[in-house]
Amino acid sequence: RTQSTDMAANNASAAHSRGWYSHHHSVKSARTTTTRTTTCSSCSLSSSSSATQTTGVRRRRGEIIIVPNAIIQRKAGSNYSETSVQFWKYQGLGNDFILVDNRESDVPKISPERAALLCDRNFGIGADGVILAMPSPDPAKFDYKMTIYNSDGSEPEMCGNGIRCLARFVADLDKDQRGKKYNVSTLAGLIVPEVREDGQVAVDMGTPILNASNVPSTLKDCERSHEMTVDGEKWLANAVGMGNPHCVVYKKANGEMISDVYGLDLPKIGPIFEKHETFPAKTNTEFVQVVDRGRVKMRVWERGAGCTLACGTGACATVVAGVIEGHVDRKCVVELPGGPLEIEWREIDDKIIMTGPAEPTFEGTTALGV
Repeated sequence: RTQSTDMAANNASAAHSRGWYSHHHSVKSARTTTTRTTTCSSCSLSSSSSATQTTGVRRRRGEIIIVPNAIIQRKAGSNYSETSVQFWKYQGLGNDFILVDNRESDVPKISPERAALLCDRNFGIGADGVILAMPSPDPAKFDYKMTIYNSDGSEPEMCGNGIRCLARFVADLDKDQRGKKYNVSTLAGLIVPEVREDGQVAVDMGTPILNASNVPSTLKDCERSHEMTVDGEKWLANAVGMGNPHCVVYKKANGEMISDVYGLDLPKIGPIFEKHETFPAKTNTEFVQVVDRGRVKMRVWERGAGCTLACGTGACATVVAGVIEGHVDRKCVVELPGGPLEIEWREIDDKIIMTGPAEPTFEGTTALGV
């Protein structure tokens, strides 16, 4: 069941230990067609333990999740689909995605359940999400449609790093010239990415949503920060919509600014923010440390994905909230754990332009199913 090429085979053990991807897949190398088999003893669970347990434990970027034992058995490699799916792996500042070209059919090749399985970093390929390039719902308006599933199988409205990876993916597949813009249909509406000559992808993210009920949030308004109590501690938070909900935190309720964003216990407080009653559809949460008016450090807890290395819509929301609160300028660099994003909230038309990298890592086929 396991085939890999020279580089993938040599690095399989190290990649598995770091949680990059599981090698129950055929991974293609551009340098050779020679194949050999690799195995990993940690990719199986004993039947004796599964017979006595009804639930198991795994982690989602620091958050402990209880899952049914039947799913653990399935993820141990006991279930394979009759049809293989070709995939490509891309990352934007470490926010990584499995990309699938689905433009020839309106029927998705990957279900939400299968997406969650493929995203598992121990029993699947490993990713923060699965993105499908789907046919355009209206060829006169859109070039194609973006469908995305989080690592837990939920479907978000949009993903900033994901849209950059999707644009680069389609440009690479179609061998389009650099500088081409794409009109992409998403659940958040029209998004327009452009793959530039230097490989960076600039995305017109549209205008931010600053009506609390449309974020959605029960906070009084989006024009200022409001107090939220999380795990007994009071914070000041701004609600910002980028087609998906965001809760942006620069300081505590006593006025104390976040001085060390990496000192926060994100796996502890992130899930509480995500599921806070103030955000009925759950929320992405950004914690921000101001360096100066043109630069901030940010860590994110993503709805449905947990602690990730980067979040494009979160970086946009960070700058919007920072401008509202008077902390930063409209053009600002947001430093994420995976690297920097350039964000500009243009005053002339209220639109937000996000610029950052999107890079391929590997491609392959997988028969792993649900």
